[in-house]
Amino acid sequence: MANFYQIALGSTHEVEYLLILIQDLNMLSLEKIEILKSDCGEVKAMLIGLIKNVRSR
Repeated sequence: MANFYQIALGSTHEVEYLLILIQDLNMLSLEKIEILKSDCGEVKAMLIGLIKNVRSR
C-alpha cells in the first residue's frame, strides 16, 4: 500500500514543478500560484503521514 502513496507523493512533486513553470511563464497570478503551492504542500504532508503510518504497521 505504501507504494501507491509513494507514487502519489511523486505526483505532488511533479505538480510543484509545473506550478514553478506556470509561474515562470506568467500563466497565472502569483496569488493563485501561492494558494496552489500551499494546497500541494498540505497534500504532501498528508501523504507523508500516510506513508509513515503504513510502514510502521
